[in-house]
Amino acid sequence: MFYYLFSYLDTTFDLPGAGMFRYISFRAALAVITSLVISMIFGKSLINFLRKKQVGEEIRKLGLNGEKSKEGTPTMGGLIILGAILIPTLLFAKIHNVYITLILISTAWLGLIGFLDDYIKVFKKDKKGLAGKFKIIGQIGLGLIVGCTMYFNDSIVIRQKLPQEKAVTAEPSLEEERIPAVFHFEKEPVKSTKTTIPFLKNNEFDYASLLAFIGNNYRKYAWAVFIPIVILIIIAVSNGANLTDGMDGLATGTSAIIGVTLGILAWVSGNIVFADYLNIMYIPDIGELTIYISAFVGACIGFLWYNAYPAEVFMGDTGSLALGGIIAVFAVIIRKEILIPILCGIFLVENLSVILQVGYFKYTRKRFGEGRRIFRMAPLHHHFQMKGTPEPKIVQRFMIIGILLAVFTIVTLKIR
Repeated sequence: MFYYLFSYLDTTFDLPGAGMFRYISFRAALAVITSLVISMIFGKSLINFLRKKQVGEEIRKLGLNGEKSKEGTPTMGGLIILGAILIPTLLFAKIHNVYITLILISTAWLGLIGFLDDYIKVFKKDKKGLAGKFKIIGQIGLGLIVGCTMYFNDSIVIRQKLPQEKAVTAEPSLEEERIPAVFHFEKEPVKSTKTTIPFLKNNEFDYASLLAFIGNNYRKYAWAVFIPIVILIIIAVSNGANLTDGMDGLATGTSAIIGVTLGILAWVSGNIVFADYLNIMYIPDIGELTIYISAFVGACIGFLWYNAYPAEVFMGDTGSLALGGIIAVFAVIIRKEILIPILCGIFLVENLSVILQVGYFKYTRKRFGEGRRIFRMAPLHHHFQMKGTPEPKIVQRFMIIGILLAVFTIVTLKIR
């Protein structure tokens, strides 16, 4: 909204300072500040409102230390996060940018699924919440929207790399550098199902190549591989974040770290100067997502103010499903989804711990007549809690690991 307003004032009236809104870095800074203000100031009002309405969390009796003190803590605090993401994005981003539109739809879609789950738990007094099959259907629906848009929308393109000896001179946009330079990208953008793959010198992988065995026209059917992969990524990461949301500040802090990393990856991928220097995929107009992810990080940090131990509010599925889904969709959009197992390593381990625990329990019950467990409790953070490690220490250690994984993810841009 403000981008269009100040662009008009700059071009029509030459208003001093209005040209600053052309720069992604300036609008990203405003988005962070605004999201922090919304989540920290208006968040308190929402927490008080939830207390008055007695929208409290019902804690399952699992025998964990401190679980009794959490009883009655306001939930559905994910509404704070969603508001602190959507409002700054609408104010400072180019709404007509296809990537911004897609990520806003994803945010609202997953937020609604999570809200319905929390609403059923809190107001309908049904501890099961929204049936798991309906959550999966909702996630599949979003995957179809994202996958089809990425594959069929003509505005979603990349610039192909040129060999080193075939560099071309180009003029970067005002949002990059104002100097002409030599770049190693084709002048014309193209549709592609390529993504970034770490550790290899030619670090691009084309999903269409998985169908090369069917003949010369295999690229026409790339959607049959690409769209199911997008659906799988969204389901896995969204549920991973949901499982991670079991301790005060754990999912929020981890998501903020991941968000900062994704912001860096989006910015360098959308800046032709840095994309050429780092020899990574250049995606025109993708840099606009930096504004969104800045609001995302600000919202997580602002919410962490109230969600840190001992938590004054829980995000509920309204927040956790949305956070994971946003991360998955964002990674797919900037074509860095293959980095998810590294960057979202905490979510991955939490997911795997539940899968292994359930699978091993069923296997041993069938074979030996009684179920056995690998961990004292799953997800993994509860295993350490059962061993007597204090909750704040577990959260801090997981976040330290998250920071290390984030740094390693960025380093993969040069490790080949």
